[in-house]
Amino acid sequence: MAYQFIVGVGGAIASLLGLFFLYYKSLLRGHKKTRTASMEFPKENCVKETGNREVVGTTDIIIVGAGVAGAALAYALGKDGRRVRVIERDLNAPDTIAGEGLMPGGYLKLIELGLEDCVDEIDAQRILGYVLYKDGKDAKVSFPLEKFQSHVAGRNFHHGRFVQRLREKVASLHNVSLGQGTVTSLLEENGTVKGVHYKNKSGQVLTAYAPLTIVCDGGFSNLRHSLCYPKVDVPSYFVGLILNNCKLPHANFGALILADPSPILFYPISSTEIRCLVDVPSQNVPSVSDGEMAHYLKTLVAPKVPPELQTAFIFAIEKRNNIRTMPNRIMAAASCPTPGALLMGDAFNMRHPITGGGMTVALSDVVVLRDLLRPLHNLYDAYAVCKYLESFYTLRKPMASTINTLANLLHKVFSASSDPAMEDIQQACFGYLRIGGVFTDGLSALLSGLYPRPLSLAFHCFAIAIYGVGRLLLPFPSPKRMWTGAKLIWVASGILFPLIKSEGVRQMFFPLTVPAYYRTPPL
Repeated sequence: MAYQFIVGVGGAIASLLGLFFLYYKSLLRGHKKTRTASMEFPKENCVKETGNREVVGTTDIIIVGAGVAGAALAYALGKDGRRVRVIERDLNAPDTIAGEGLMPGGYLKLIELGLEDCVDEIDAQRILGYVLYKDGKDAKVSFPLEKFQSHVAGRNFHHGRFVQRLREKVASLHNVSLGQGTVTSLLEENGTVKGVHYKNKSGQVLTAYAPLTIVCDGGFSNLRHSLCYPKVDVPSYFVGLILNNCKLPHANFGALILADPSPILFYPISSTEIRCLVDVPSQNVPSVSDGEMAHYLKTLVAPKVPPELQTAFIFAIEKRNNIRTMPNRIMAAASCPTPGALLMGDAFNMRHPITGGGMTVALSDVVVLRDLLRPLHNLYDAYAVCKYLESFYTLRKPMASTINTLANLLHKVFSASSDPAMEDIQQACFGYLRIGGVFTDGLSALLSGLYPRPLSLAFHCFAIAIYGVGRLLLPFPSPKRMWTGAKLIWVASGILFPLIKSEGVRQMFFPLTVPAYYRTPPL
């Protein structure tokens, strides 16, 4: 046991030294320079058509996109008295297999925004946690909801129904204009964004002006490259199916099967439908059109599905038009402050959707930005507003970096691998979740967005590593087992530290050292 203790503590110390090395390296890099141009905005009209002029009044803020982030932000700013113009490419209900899960932390943000009724009347299902299955064993991970009112829980639903409810709330505000149009580019002059160019439903080319433009046009944003320099990674695809007339093994709990070759996720999206998502590595996605995907699901995935769901799973596969695929995109938040504009939502930051934390991050960002904008009475000093809003990139970090890091980390850990060290890490994580008590609850609190604490995340990652090393050293710490334990620490650090670095070490763990954090609002 002495060897176990020495190796475990040594691994933790090495991990902490690596973390502080990344911190000091980030200090040397400093902040990216902000574009400094400032200019006057036309206040007379917020919209004009080329050749003709259409006067519709002054706009404070333009929001591009009316998905979850855009609609929630429009409502929040409208309730604060801002004159907001929202331009959405398609106002029909979105039909997608993404964005169907809202964590309890996200539901609390809905309450904070006054939007909690948007999960009513859409047949949303309460979710109290997830059950993980591996090699005939299970680990029940419940959300720590004991200190909250009874209605606080996760919610799963059809994404389109939820978005339409948000849009209805936006449309109810007289000072918010919600219209359909395709934004083609930002209107930029001397490094400052003045508004947007867009086409309306009739194909007319129009220009909308505002002192601040907030881009929330989703994961496939065509405006992202105008505001940042993102690196988008697609590690896997989700293959989506809808299962009818069946029940999950545990009511109000989703199910995650850690299987080879793919993790499989089940959760209810209505009172009669269960969503199944099969994670498939991006380099090996079978074709849906020629039947390869159906064969893959039947032969390799179906045997891993719980017995309660197998019949419905096979039936869903045989309905060929029921199989859909979606790329799982990962993009770290790369701040590039631009006078007159700001990125938000999936246009700005994406994480692997295996934990369903995307909407929780988006709603948390909306709350942060709303609170930052509240004391601003003058948005026309674009440079001063831009410098002030740099605080957004730090203030969002507790929720965003915790959920982002955990989602990307768990996807890597839960994916099948030929590397024995990865299998050891997966066994360690699964065993850690089965311990229960403060260990399981602590990790669940991070996953659910109820208590987003980057330092707590680091603690649990180190605890899992030490648990995994201890598991390998028992019953006798032979040299071979000590080497295997050291390799586990090395591989785990190689996964965790790049994820932390991409989130920003200073912003995650040392926010008070970021100068923008102290800035006071301009007049």
